[in-house]
Parts: sequence; structure tokens; C-alpha cells
Amino acid sequence: MLAAPPGLGRTALLCAAAEAHRDRGPVLYATAAPAERAVPCSGLGALLGVGPAGASPGAPPPGVTPDALAGRLREFADGGPLLVCVDDAHVWDAASQAALAFAARGPGAGSRISFLLSAADGTAFAGLPTLHLAPLDEGAASALLDRLAAGTEGLDPVVRAEILREAGGNPRLLGGLTGCLTPDQLAGRTPLPWPLPGGEAVLAAHAERLDDLPDRTRSLLLLAAAAQEHEPEGAGADALLLLRAGTRVGLPRAFLDRALFDGTGAGGLLQRAGSRVHFAHRLAARAVLHHAPWARRRAAHELLATLLAETGDRGAVDDSRARDVPGFPEARAARTTALPLAALVQRACAASGPDAALATGLEAVAVAPFPHAARAAALARAALLSTGPALRAARFAAAAEQARLAGDPPLARALLARTGPRTADAAPADSAATPGVAVTDPAPGLAPYVHGMLALRSGPVADAHEVLLAAAALLVPHDHRRALDALLGAAEAAWAAGDALGYLNAMNRLARTPADEGLEHYRAGMSAVLEDRTAEGHARLRRCLAPAGDPGDSAALLRAGVAALVLGDIAAACRAGARALAAVRTAGPDALLPQALEHLAYAELRAGRHAGARAHALEGLHAARRTGQPNSSAHLHAVLALAASVEGPAEVCDAHGDAAMAEAGPHGLAQAVTLATWARARADLAAGRPGEAAARLAPLIQAGPGRGHFATRTLAVPCWVEAAVLAGRLPEESRALHAAVDEFAFWAARAADPGAPAQLARCRALLAPADEADARYSEALARHEEAGGDFERARTHLLYGQWLRRRRRTREARRPLRDALIGFQRCSARAWAERAAGELRAAGEPVAATVRDTAGEPLAALTPQQQRIARCVAEGATNREVALRLSLSPRTVDHHLRNVFAALSIRSRTELARLLSS
Repeated sequence: MLAAPPGLGRTALLCAAAEAHRDRGPVLYATAAPAERAVPCSGLGALLGVGPAGASPGAPPPGVTPDALAGRLREFADGGPLLVCVDDAHVWDAASQAALAFAARGPGAGSRISFLLSAADGTAFAGLPTLHLAPLDEGAASALLDRLAAGTEGLDPVVRAEILREAGGNPRLLGGLTGCLTPDQLAGRTPLPWPLPGGEAVLAAHAERLDDLPDRTRSLLLLAAAAQEHEPEGAGADALLLLRAGTRVGLPRAFLDRALFDGTGAGGLLQRAGSRVHFAHRLAARAVLHHAPWARRRAAHELLATLLAETGDRGAVDDSRARDVPGFPEARAARTTALPLAALVQRACAASGPDAALATGLEAVAVAPFPHAARAAALARAALLSTGPALRAARFAAAAEQARLAGDPPLARALLARTGPRTADAAPADSAATPGVAVTDPAPGLAPYVHGMLALRSGPVADAHEVLLAAAALLVPHDHRRALDALLGAAEAAWAAGDALGYLNAMNRLARTPADEGLEHYRAGMSAVLEDRTAEGHARLRRCLAPAGDPGDSAALLRAGVAALVLGDIAAACRAGARALAAVRTAGPDALLPQALEHLAYAELRAGRHAGARAHALEGLHAARRTGQPNSSAHLHAVLALAASVEGPAEVCDAHGDAAMAEAGPHGLAQAVTLATWARARADLAAGRPGEAAARLAPLIQAGPGRGHFATRTLAVPCWVEAAVLAGRLPEESRALHAAVDEFAFWAARAADPGAPAQLARCRALLAPADEADARYSEALARHEEAGGDFERARTHLLYGQWLRRRRRTREARRPLRDALIGFQRCSARAWAERAAGELRAAGEPVAATVRDTAGEPLAALTPQQQRIARCVAEGATNREVALRLSLSPRTVDHHLRNVFAALSIRSRTELARLLSS
């Protein structure tokens, strides 16, 4: 049995199976006819009246009963292999279904008859082996779309994303949508229609089930489908609202309770999750609306609007805001803006055509405190009600911005695809323009601004930089706030790309745009630091550490964290990061959550709090994936690689480093590449592979085309010096090493990083002649005492102890090596602790009682591969994510994970995480 909703390929699979079987034997193939469902045994007639390759075994005579089907099939097979294929068996008459189910369950001893049935669900054929078909995954759907669009000039990326999103992995719908769009629409030259055409056949197939349902069930399904229209996509409908609406139209309370709260009584199409009601299949709600007569749909929307207006919506809205919108009559504004946002959306759904006043009312009300997702839905409805193309495009662009802020980039791109080319030669019909006067675009620069902000988080950052600069130029005369955001975004894109000149260019343009005092101090301070006016820059940046104004301004708090890191005030950076995270979690937007977690995690890394950095970066990684921000994922993978280069194991560091490189390379994220490379080199050092570490870091730090990020490569200089010296590269690379140390000294003098002087002294000790090294190491350790930080101090102790032991000062070497071991253990740097223990052992001191005994670890009984998988799963990674990290297949990960559970006598991921944290 193949079970799946319409459009997922049941018929295609049956046809392929039938064609493959014809070389082995005959095939009986029948497709159910819904029109004959009321005729008893009509299905049997359709099946037995058609033979293989057009031959007919004869229509069943009137005396053939359903229970005789198995016998007739055995007679027809005549001992040979026979394949019986029935498509859409769920629409057969009841007698034929019973006969088919009986025959399929037991064709008889020695029979060579096989059955392959397809149905919308397996309800009528319970007990048969059933394969439930799922929608195509993203890769398969994208490959199918490429084949479908092969004959066109080119498929615009935004149009591609919208088609894939609308199809939801349904291959039949994917073909219908693609076939109904013009070449210009597919290429992105003209805007896409809303809704996309081409899904009518799939929706009609979904709606076939509705005809057999009772009237009250159809009424409830229509209300449920209509109630989802004012909700964010995927949120379902409010069960209590549906209860009130059903009661208002006279549906029995007992029926409503069963359908909405017990999960029965709605034809199996509704499911409850808490206080929300969802359709069992994504397309079912659209099919219900598509199938219902317009008068009934309109009545449902108007009823819901009335109910929502009676009780109000979450969040109060100032009615006076609507009066400030040009072209909106005051009388109409006072009436419509008194309704909550959801009620206005329902009113819009009930509109039979464009309605300028209602559209303007929706736009006026779609503001805070309503969530960004609700505002996006309202603005999209306002666009559909607009009569002028320019205003319609502007409202679609505004809806796209709200969808982006809500953390839904696919929806944002879908809305942008409706903006189309911008025109300024005609006034929109629903504007307040003077007749005969040309009207410019009501929102110039808004669409490219949203495009650029989306690219900043999910595309090539060089493209984002240029688009945001162009958008800022368009926005400056009309939208001051967004112009500032566009320039800040362009600067951020240049920073991520390692383009210092591009960053300064964006900041210099920002200087020509009036800004508040805090932002101006940040701009001037960052520009001064990059232009080597360090004292001036630090003075400006110190004035950003405590942002004035709104204490919940997450953007200002994130800038404060960046300023603190540049100043070297790591404690202030951690405080600003924690406050920014709290502000985002309290007031949003959701799209900013990955950045808030990334900034805090990086500050914690600099503070030496690796466990906290790892926890926040893992949460940020999940948030970045949920909100469709692969660029943020790359940065967070780099942070996780840095944390793993301290804590271990090395495999986790490698996996996160590889993931960061894979996502950062195509999008030009030089900062993420630099940090990931540094992390892997540090893990090589911990494992005693200085040659590999030096080879990784040399191109990053030395001059040349492969040089690392301008602001972060200097942080890796101490690692490179250590690796090159330990690998014996000092003679041939002496000049480059000394030049790098001089650059690090210049940076340390400007950055005011408390740990930089100690690391500088350590670098000079590594490069110093034997008669000077001792004093240099002593200086470095003294500076570590002033700066703090267990990990870097332990590294200096380790290098000093190694240096002493290699000069046969074994007795003196034991103390710094012992201090190194204890320091590494204190900050959970396991691989580094093992390296220190080996050096201490070589110095003649037993360490069996000092190092941690691994025999008693929870994972000691597992193989190394199982240990790696268990640690990743305990961190919260899915099987697919573990496979990506460790370069395995998901099936292999699943196999190993089952063995892990068996070996540890546990049954869940939660138990595994608890076991490893104890």
C-alpha cells in the first residue's frame, strides 16, 4: 500500500512498478473513478474488465460476488506472476474495497500474485503493509524544478525559492506552478501573481474528500481554514475562536468538542496541538477554501472578523496612527482602526476586490506591538487590496521586511518576488496624489534594502555590501532610519568579508547621515581605530559602552559589545552581550537572536569561559538554522570550533571547522574562515602536531592573497609563532616570524587587551636566544598574573617547562609543567592537559594521581567513533547534523547511536546528555 495525499507521486510509482513488471508477467491496472463510487462492485468491474497490454479477460458477470475476487485473480494468473495495481483505491465503492482488501491479505498458498495499491490514507486497508510517501526534500525538489524549467531562459533565485516554498515538496504541485508561469515571471523580470496559479488540480484532488463529509463537518473545516488566514504560516487556528464561531453558526457543542478537543469528528483532517488546531496536510486548508463557494467563504471571514472585533486582539493600537496615512478618509479610519489587526485581516479576506481604504487601514495598524509575523501577513493583504502598482509593490516590500524580522527569509523572498520593476511615471490609484502630477515610488529603496539584509545573513556578503549601499542612497531622502540601518548593514557585510576599505567607505557615508549621539560615537570610534588614530578611537568607543536611551535597544547593545572588544574590555563585552541577548529574547526581533548569541559567545571565548561560549553558540546555531541564516551558522560553527580547540575532542573541532569553511567560502566570509582556521591549528597544537598547525596559519598571517581577516588574524599570531618554533621552522622563517611579532606588538599597544602583553612576551621568549628566553618567560608569567586567564597562562607554563626540560633543567621544569597541567584541568582543556601530563612524565614526575582517569568515564566502554557521535548528540545535534560534522551518512550515525544506547543501558538522547553532564 502506498499512502500519501494527492500530488506526492503515488500514480507515478504505480506506473513505474507496472512497467517494470511487464517483462516478468501480466499486470492488471485499474484507476478508481469517483463518479462510480455509488455503484456496487464498480471497482471490481474496472479491475477485471481490463487485462494486460489491452487484452481483456472479460467483464465480470453479474453473478460474481466480491469474495470471489481472489479466485478470479488466481484463475487469470494461471500459476504465473501477476501484479495487481489499483490507483486511488480509497475512492472505490465499499464492496470493492472489502473484496480487494480480503484478496490482498491472503491470495492463497503458492500464489504468485502481488498487489500494489495507492490511497490517500490506509484507513480502508488497515493491516496491509503500508509505505507513507513524504514530500520531496529540498535537494530533490530543487533538482525536479531544474528539470521542469530546463527550457526557460533562466530561473531567478528568488522565484526559485518561492516556487519551492509554495510547492512544499509536492511534485505535482511543483509541475503545475512552474507550467503556469511565463518566461518573464520565471526569470524575475515581471512580478509573480499572488497566489501562484497552477495548483488547482492538486487542490481539487484534496477537496474530493470533502464531498462525502457531513454539512456540519464541512462548515467547521471552512471556519478552520479561514481562521488561519490572519495567523502566521504554520501557526494553525485558535481552538477557542473556532469554538465560538462554530457555536455562532449553530454547530452542536458536542460535535465541536469532539472535533476541536478530542481530535475526532472532523473527517480526520484536523489535529489539535495545545490550544491550536492544524490541518493534517498543508494543502488541505487551501483546498477547503478553494472548494467552498465564494459566498460561504466570505460569510466565514466576516463572522470571524466580527468575533475578533468583539473580543479584541492582543496589543492595543492607537487609532490616531491611521489618520496620518495619506488618502485614508478619516471617517473610515476611525471605524476600521478600532478593529484589531486580526479582524482587519479577516475583513480583507472577505473583500471582493481592491479596497483602498481597507488597505490603508491595514497598513496603519500593522505596527508594534503586533508581532512581526502578524504585521507581514497584514501588509501582504494590504498589498493585495491596493489598486496602484507602485503602492502595491511598496506594501509587498514592507511585508517582506516584517517577514525577515520574524525570522522567515523564504516568506520574505516570496513577498519580494511580487514587487516587480519599480515605476515612477504614474500615481497609484489609492494614493493622495494630485491628478496629472507624476508620483515617485512611495517607498524607494525598500525592496533593495530587504534584499541586501537577506543577503547579509544568507548570501555573498560582497553582494550585500553593494546592494545596501545602493539602497541607502535611495532611502536617505525618504526614510532616515532605514538608511542608517542599510549603511550599518553594508559596513557589517564589509567587516565579515575582511574588506577594511569597504567598511570605512560605509562608515564615512554614515557620517553624512544624521544619527543619534551613541551611533555617531560608534561610527567615529571604529573609523578612527581602523585609520590608526587609536587614542581618538578609544575615547569615542568608551562613550558607547553604556548606551543611552531605550535600555532594550538590542542593536545599540550589540554595538556596545563590539566597542568593548575593540577596547579590550572583555568584562564589558560580556555584560553588553548578555543584555543584548535579554533584549532580543524579550522584544525581538527573532532574526537578531543568532547574532546576539554569537556576540555573547565570542566575548565569553575571549574571557576564557569556553563552556559558556559553547552553550550559547550551540543555541545560536539552532536559531540560525531555524531562521534561515547560513552566514550566521558559519560564524557560530567557527566559535564552536574555537571552543572545541580548547575543550576537545579534536574531531568536534574539525567537524565545526569544516562546517564553517563549507558555508563561509562561497559567501566570502573571511572572518569565519580565519577563526575556523585558527581553531583547527590550535587543535593541532594540542595534539602535538605543530608542523600542521604552522602550515595552516602561515598563509593566514603572512602577506599575500590568502591573508586572513584584518581584525582577527592578529589574534592567531601567538599560535603561529609557537607552532613554527616547535616545528623547527625558526631558521627559514625567522624574518616572517619577527615581522608578525612586531605587528602583534603594534596591535597589543592599541587594543588594550589585558592578555596581549603576556602573549607578546611569550612570543618573544620563543624567538629569543637561550640567554634571554628565561627572562622573557618570567616576564610573560608575571603579566599573566596581572591579566588572569587560566588557558593562556597554562600554555605559557607548558612552553616554559618544555624549554627548561629540553635544556636538561629537568628539576626546574617540573613546577611550570605541573602548573600547566592544573591550569588546563581547571578550564577543561583535556587534550592540552594530556600534552602537559606527557611533558611532566618525561620530566620524571609520575602523574597517574594527577591526571583524570579515563577508565571510569561514562563513554570508556565505547569505540572512538561511538564516543564522538555520543558527544555530538549530547550537545543537542540531530543525526543529520552529526553526519555533517563527522562526514558520515545519517544511517551510519543512527546505527552507532543505537549501539551507544545499548552499551550505556539508556533509552533516549536526554539520558545521554544527563549522563555526560554528570
